[in-house]
Amino acid sequence: MKVVVAVTGASGSVYAKVLLDKLQQLGDKLTEVSVVWSDNAYTVWQHELANKDYEQYPFRVWDKNDFMAPFASGSSTYEALVICPCSMGTVGRIAAGISNDLVTRAADVMLKERRKLICVVRETPYNLIQLKNMTAITEAGGIICPATPSFYSNPQSMEDVAYTVVHRVLQLMGLNVAGYKWQED
Repeated sequence: MKVVVAVTGASGSVYAKVLLDKLQQLGDKLTEVSVVWSDNAYTVWQHELANKDYEQYPFRVWDKNDFMAPFASGSSTYEALVICPCSMGTVGRIAAGISNDLVTRAADVMLKERRKLICVVRETPYNLIQLKNMTAITEAGGIICPATPSFYSNPQSMEDVAYTVVHRVLQLMGLNVAGYKWQED
C-alpha cells in the first residue's frame, strides 16, 4: 500500500506524530509513505510538542508546492491520503475544489479517482460553513474522521489518547492493526 500523509497547521500535532510513528512501525504492510507539510504544521508541531522530531522520520517529504509529486496525478498508484490534523481552511479548499497546493491537489486526485481521502479534522465547535464543507467532502466520497478520542481503552498518556483516533484512521485506510476494539478479544 502506498499512502500520503499531509500535516496542516491545525492544533493536534500529537495526532500526526502518533500516525507517523505507527506508519513507521507498519513498514512491512506499506510499500511507500510520502509526507507533505504545510508551513504552519512545523510551527504548530514545535509549539505543541516542543521538538523537531518531524525531521527524523524516514519517509519521503514533498514540498507543498511540488506538483510533480506522483500523487498529484490520478495515474499514480497511491491508495490513500490522510490529512492529519486537517485544518478547516484545508477542508474549505478541498470542498470548493481549490487545488492551490500539493495537499489540496492530492485530495482532489483521491476524490476524483475514488480512493481513500481521510480528513482528521481538529476544530471545536464547528460553524455552519465548516459543517457544509465537511458534508461536501463526504458527499464527494471523502471520510471526515474528527480528532475525537475515545476512552474505552482507559488511555494513560496523551499519546494513548491520540492513538484512539489514529487507530480508527488506520482501520479506515484498510490496515488491520492492534488497538482497542469494543467488546472484541
